[in-house]
Amino acid sequence: MSTGLLALLAFSPILLAAILLIGLRWPAKHAMPLVYLLTAGVGLFAWDMSVNRVLASTVQGLLITLGLLWIIFGAILLLNTLKHSGGITAIRAGFATISPDRRIQAIIIAWLFGCFIEGASGFGTPAAIAAPLLVAIGFPAMAAVLMGMLVQSTPVSFGAVGTPIIVGVNTGLDSATISAQLLEQGSSWAQFMQLITSEVAIIHAIVGTVMPLVMVLMLTRFFGSKKSWKAGFEVLPFALFAGLAFTIPYALTGVFLGPEFPSLGGGLIGLAIVTSAARMGFLLPKTTWDFAPADKWPAEWLGSVEMKLDQLTAKPMSALRAWLPYVLVGALLVISRIFPEVSAALKSVMLNFPDLLGETGISANFQPLYLPGGILVAVVLATFFLHGMKLRALGSAVKESSGVLLSAGFVLLFTVPMVRILINSGVNAGELSSMPILMARWVADSVGGIYPLLAPSVGALGAFIAGSNTVSNMMFSQFQFGVANSLGISSALIVAVQAIGAAAGNMVAIHNVVAASATVGLLGREGNILRKTVWPTLYYVLFTGLIALFAVYVLGISDPLMAG
Repeated sequence: MSTGLLALLAFSPILLAAILLIGLRWPAKHAMPLVYLLTAGVGLFAWDMSVNRVLASTVQGLLITLGLLWIIFGAILLLNTLKHSGGITAIRAGFATISPDRRIQAIIIAWLFGCFIEGASGFGTPAAIAAPLLVAIGFPAMAAVLMGMLVQSTPVSFGAVGTPIIVGVNTGLDSATISAQLLEQGSSWAQFMQLITSEVAIIHAIVGTVMPLVMVLMLTRFFGSKKSWKAGFEVLPFALFAGLAFTIPYALTGVFLGPEFPSLGGGLIGLAIVTSAARMGFLLPKTTWDFAPADKWPAEWLGSVEMKLDQLTAKPMSALRAWLPYVLVGALLVISRIFPEVSAALKSVMLNFPDLLGETGISANFQPLYLPGGILVAVVLATFFLHGMKLRALGSAVKESSGVLLSAGFVLLFTVPMVRILINSGVNAGELSSMPILMARWVADSVGGIYPLLAPSVGALGAFIAGSNTVSNMMFSQFQFGVANSLGISSALIVAVQAIGAAAGNMVAIHNVVAASATVGLLGREGNILRKTVWPTLYYVLFTGLIALFAVYVLGISDPLMAG
């Protein structure tokens, strides 16, 4: 069989996912089981994988899914706990009084608070939290959803305390084979992952600093009474200041602390700096900008849900008490990652599966306390006492979070095993390379040296199809690694821009648009939102691609860990 035909067969599961999800608009819960079956079929009949290896890969995928769902559950549970305790209401009320200028409100609430919520919760929650808050303080529903969608960019690679890197890239790469190569070079898997994390943080910081300005420009151009770009540029100094207030601590924490902290730390530090500056009038424009009176808004701007800041609870709570659980999450994560004794104690509680289904060499483990899910659930229990909650309120939070888990979980039960079959297909009777590697070689031969420019777009396509940065990283990390190796360029850099492109792809992920639109009663107008978010997405992937080209061919960046 020719290399081209084999590459097409290897690509066929991803192609089928694109056709079903984008072309036929099937829901993922119907599409992904078929995609899994096709992957298993290609593995068995085209790649000559043993039935045992396909089954072991499936079980490995299910165990990885368990860890991922544990993180999702913890993140969503903390958010819902704060909703029921009155914490979110107190946080909202604090934002409403900072500035009457809608441009400033959009930057502080959508960008900074949105980035922080992404770091803490991920999985589309920033738009679902920020959009109702913006509507509650007087934004048109469509403008609120657009602002919420644009924050689904820079912070997403480190969303849900680093899940797209910790789970997405980590399990999307063939860690066993790569670790062996790294050991030969005197390096380690942990160092390689940290190199990827650092490059993701630095490039995101460069590209993402202008995102607050992009948000304001789109707000004034599409929702201002004069439809003006100029009104957006009036906030240029403040917008860049707000961008840097997030991206500088974001990049530093990524480089020095690891993937759990950039969005969480950058969001929290940025919020403190920018809200204080706004209260003092620092860099604020001379004129205050607002929407036209509400009775002049077009019908398509309006949602069917009325927002009230006190809609969930009237119980008063100080801002400090409301923020305390999130501060606690950050503190516990830092302690668990920085102090080896604490880290070792948490890791000691582990379900380990060293050789699934016999002599396959396929392994998996589950560390419930060390994974961010364990820390998030611990903080939920602390919040129960800190916020003086009743058991019934906590029960409601658990029930709501479990519902989200069931809907997300069903899709992942097929998606993650599909990815593991792709990765583990390198051991077969036909002595073929694994499917991602074979695809990568064919792409490298076809596209050549220009590939770094295109790599972020592959990540964005994955997020558009799957609605998730994490899943895109699972699907494409090994493919991107293989292309980089085939071209003799930095594999860490190309995997990093995969993760960045996958983050940007969240701005056009239909799943996220629907989730955000539903919170403000704007369902049915997702196309209007996507037509606007596609432009910032193109900016993000093209600029990231240009940085990758520059890094490879001008700076000569290579993998110090993968020499030779």
